[in-house]
Amino acid sequence: MDEEYDVIVLGTGLTECILSGIMSVNGKKVLHMDRNPYYGGESSSITPLEELYKRFDLTESPPESMGRGRDWNVDLIPKFLMANGQLVKMLLYTEVTRYLDFKVVEGSFVYKGGKIYKVPSTETEALASNLMGMFEKRRFRKFLVFVANFDENDPKTFEGVDPKSTTMGEVYKKFDLGQDVIDFTGHALALYRTDDYLEQPCLETINRIKLYSESLARYGKSPYLYPLYGLGELPQGFARLSAIYGGTYMLNKPVDEIVMEGGHVVGVKSEGEVARCKQLICDPSYMADRVRKAGQVIRVICILSHPIKNTNDANSCQIIIPQNQVNRKSDIYVCMISYAHNVAAQGKYIAIVSTTVETAEPEVEIEPALELLEPIDQKFVAISDLYEPTDDGTESQVFASRSYDATTHFETTCNDIKDIYKRMTGSDFDFENMKRKQNDVFGEDEQ
Repeated sequence: MDEEYDVIVLGTGLTECILSGIMSVNGKKVLHMDRNPYYGGESSSITPLEELYKRFDLTESPPESMGRGRDWNVDLIPKFLMANGQLVKMLLYTEVTRYLDFKVVEGSFVYKGGKIYKVPSTETEALASNLMGMFEKRRFRKFLVFVANFDENDPKTFEGVDPKSTTMGEVYKKFDLGQDVIDFTGHALALYRTDDYLEQPCLETINRIKLYSESLARYGKSPYLYPLYGLGELPQGFARLSAIYGGTYMLNKPVDEIVMEGGHVVGVKSEGEVARCKQLICDPSYMADRVRKAGQVIRVICILSHPIKNTNDANSCQIIIPQNQVNRKSDIYVCMISYAHNVAAQGKYIAIVSTTVETAEPEVEIEPALELLEPIDQKFVAISDLYEPTDDGTESQVFASRSYDATTHFETTCNDIKDIYKRMTGSDFDFENMKRKQNDVFGEDEQ
């Protein structure tokens, strides 16, 4: 403990583990501590099943019909990876992929008028989809072609749209798209949580729809991937990366105090010893006085003995319920995975519903999603506060991460990682910096 480090990281959530891996690859001396005896913090996967029952204060133990407890690995915060998204890039560049196996998620669905429909992801699917009428399909197809050809550096592809000033609402009008199509384009393809984007310049939305299409093009069934054995594998993969580059890990290590001098951090005190550092990264739970509550998320973990109806018996899928369809301000998400991913006993499915809390009765807010999942064998309800840092850390050199939001993908988490990286180093996050050094001597014999 009583050494000098460049960076101390508190908490082993995904954000913290990725940053610790990147800092180690960049030659920083890193100490990584967690007060828990397990990896993953808020974003861990719980095993065996008995442990999940305990965690949610259920007095009974799991019934025998749930199979062996150790066959379960249940994510507390469910998210999928976009096949062409930022997290997959981080995994590929750092070669953390060698510690993980992924499966493609079988389908992406969207909710309209009480029913779910497959999200049309190719021109052929768009033309066959029941989401739209005949003329609407043609207009939507034109819109998809426009997006695919759009290149912000080539005005010839703009078709009269200015990427920096034309709003997305105006682009939809230009293609004469109806409200239902706007709903699923904005929420199931561009993955916005609210409708604020309609008033903003269209470039960001066009790029998001491109990311969705490119991710989809890689594997065909859906744009999403999910790791075997659950998301708890991700922080551990980056932790191994950090260790290969000399990072020091300590689990089960209480943090007594973050030591400040003259307004900036100089170390962390644990069990009477002080480890000194120049910079500190932590999750919000270690720094209550430097974060503010920015809302709440409700997540309900549901154990099922059947696939979700109307999904072609998919053993994994995502369903997005756009806010307009259920008179809300934010979308409701459903992530479903199963025994096919080594996270549940044979023949069992785990569906996790999440949304941003808007009323005093969060459980009533998610009823439309729960109805899609009936019958449900067992429910576990968690309502978590969302925290964001109150300062940017440039003065104190303390960099707190944001809580994980209700979205079912990692793009917002990656934006937070890039943001913290920029504030810590003063330079933009560059994927090239993350490349494992070719002459690694460590860890190569672990294959």
